[in-house]
Amino acid sequence: MGIFGKVLLAPFAPVAGVVWLAERLEEQAAAIYYSPETVRAELDDVHAAHARGEITDEARDAMEESLLARLLEGRDG
Repeated sequence: MGIFGKVLLAPFAPVAGVVWLAERLEEQAAAIYYSPETVRAELDDVHAAHARGEITDEARDAMEESLLARLLEGRDG
Protein backbone atom coordinates (compact mmCIF):
# COMPACT_ATOMS: atom_id res chain seq x y z
CA MET A 1 0.00 0.00 0.00
CA GLY A 2 1.41 3.30 -1.00
CA ILE A 3 1.23 6.65 0.66
CA PHE A 4 -2.05 7.42 -1.10
CA GLY A 5 -3.69 4.36 0.49
CA LYS A 6 -2.32 5.24 3.92
CA VAL A 7 -3.72 8.76 3.65
CA LEU A 8 -7.14 7.45 2.65
CA LEU A 9 -7.23 4.92 5.49
CA ALA A 10 -5.87 7.26 8.18
CA PRO A 11 -9.32 8.27 9.47
CA PHE A 12 -10.01 4.61 10.27
CA ALA A 13 -6.87 4.10 12.36
CA PRO A 14 -8.68 4.72 15.69
CA VAL A 15 -11.29 2.11 14.76
CA ALA A 16 -8.55 -0.42 14.06
CA GLY A 17 -7.04 0.33 17.46
CA VAL A 18 -10.34 -0.21 19.22
CA VAL A 19 -10.90 -3.47 17.36
CA TRP A 20 -7.41 -4.65 18.31
CA LEU A 21 -8.02 -3.78 21.97
CA ALA A 22 -11.40 -5.55 21.96
CA GLU A 23 -9.78 -8.68 20.54
CA ARG A 24 -7.09 -8.67 23.24
CA LEU A 25 -9.71 -8.20 25.97
CA GLU A 26 -11.75 -11.07 24.58
CA GLU A 27 -8.66 -13.32 24.56
CA GLN A 28 -7.89 -12.46 28.18
CA ALA A 29 -11.48 -13.00 29.29
CA ALA A 30 -11.59 -16.40 27.57
CA ALA A 31 -8.27 -17.40 29.14
CA ILE A 32 -9.65 -16.63 32.60
CA TYR A 33 -13.09 -18.15 31.94
CA TYR A 34 -11.67 -21.47 30.70
CA SER A 35 -8.70 -21.71 33.07
CA PRO A 36 -8.59 -24.82 35.25
CA GLU A 37 -8.02 -22.65 38.31
CA THR A 38 -11.22 -20.67 37.69
CA VAL A 39 -13.26 -23.80 37.03
CA ARG A 40 -11.85 -25.46 40.15
CA ALA A 41 -12.72 -22.43 42.29
CA GLU A 42 -16.26 -22.46 40.94
CA LEU A 43 -16.55 -26.19 41.61
CA ASP A 44 -15.43 -25.54 45.19
CA ASP A 45 -18.12 -22.86 45.48
CA VAL A 46 -20.75 -25.28 44.19
CA HIS A 47 -19.70 -27.94 46.69
CA ALA A 48 -19.70 -25.43 49.54
CA ALA A 49 -23.18 -24.20 48.60
CA HIS A 50 -24.40 -27.79 48.49
CA ALA A 51 -22.84 -28.54 51.88
CA ARG A 52 -24.64 -25.50 53.34
CA GLY A 53 -27.93 -26.78 51.87
CA GLU A 54 -28.31 -23.83 49.52
CA ILE A 55 -28.64 -26.00 46.40
CA THR A 56 -30.12 -29.42 45.76
CA ASP A 57 -28.29 -32.53 44.60
CA GLU A 58 -29.76 -32.06 41.14
CA ALA A 59 -28.62 -28.45 40.93
CA ARG A 60 -25.14 -29.42 42.11
CA ASP A 61 -24.92 -32.16 39.51
CA ALA A 62 -26.05 -29.81 36.73
CA MET A 63 -23.56 -27.14 37.77
CA GLU A 64 -20.72 -29.67 37.98
CA GLU A 65 -21.57 -30.99 34.53
CA SER A 66 -21.63 -27.47 33.09
CA LEU A 67 -18.30 -26.55 34.69
CA LEU A 68 -16.61 -29.75 33.53
CA ALA A 69 -17.93 -29.21 30.00
CA ARG A 70 -16.48 -25.70 30.09
CA LEU A 71 -13.14 -27.09 31.22
CA LEU A 72 -13.09 -29.58 28.35
CA GLU A 73 -14.17 -26.90 25.88
CA GLY A 74 -11.28 -24.73 27.00
CA ARG A 75 -8.83 -27.57 26.48
CA ASP A 76 -10.13 -28.25 22.98
CA GLY A 77 -9.59 -24.59 22.22
